[in-house]
Amino acid sequence: MSLRITPLTETEPGPSSHRLAWLASGPAGEPLGSAFLRVFDREEQRHLAELELSVHPAERRGGVGTRLLDVALAAARAQERRSVLAQAEQGSPADLFLAARGFRPVLSLIYARLPLTDADLPALDALADRPCPGYRLTEWDGTVPAALARTYADARRAMDDMPMGDTDHGRVVWDVDRLVAAAEAVARRGDLLHTVAAVDTADGSVVGFSELVVPGDGRGDGQHYGTAVLPEHRGRGLARRMKALSIRRARERHPELGGLLTDTADGNAPMRAVNEALGYLPTHRSVEHRRDL
Repeated sequence: MSLRITPLTETEPGPSSHRLAWLASGPAGEPLGSAFLRVFDREEQRHLAELELSVHPAERRGGVGTRLLDVALAAARAQERRSVLAQAEQGSPADLFLAARGFRPVLSLIYARLPLTDADLPALDALADRPCPGYRLTEWDGTVPAALARTYADARRAMDDMPMGDTDHGRVVWDVDRLVAAAEAVARRGDLLHTVAAVDTADGSVVGFSELVVPGDGRGDGQHYGTAVLPEHRGRGLARRMKALSIRRARERHPELGGLLTDTADGNAPMRAVNEALGYLPTHRSVEHRRDL
């Protein structure tokens, strides 16, 4: 089969990365598959790229995926990347494809969903409103308020010890500019970012956070972007309280929203326990694969 690979152009690079893209088409110009390579631009992740590869089910096992993969890996090498990550649902054709082409599994992820119509609202209210001496919860939409920006950026280190297996993901360093850029990127695509934060009442600093992104029309499913508490403030139930308040707000403000999605590393037992306690139901497992270049 005659196969053509066409490079595509991303018009708006992200705040910390840019994407390369390719379209595979057949003799009549019909689309057969695509590949997207996210290339990280910040110093701490310049060794890394992430690959998303998709082939139409009717065109699989015909060499389309292999051609797209070869082009993407060549581009990663040209940009002096050390490794490429790619994710696939466990046991899927993509999972098998990656394993057969030099990728190795480095992290197992559990995906879960909370159907909002089944959420136990009285229990969520009680949990979100439960007193926690020394702390208070606050929340905002979009960009972090200026008064909290610096300590919120500092609190992002709460993610540093999140289980990442052997992904070679690097340590992500956050500052206020990066926080603002990330919030603006969500707004530009028309989605809504809502953040709940835990504040230490002794000094007014942010010590934990839970981010939720909702589609702009308030329908479909929302996506949790991250929930974390600084190590020195763990063990007080803050993660559970923040996530409970986030769920309650989603129900109140978006009555047509169907559910909330989250993913957690298989080895992150504390966060898995939080999700289970709040009613999230596992939907599938995914595997993060890595190929060294």
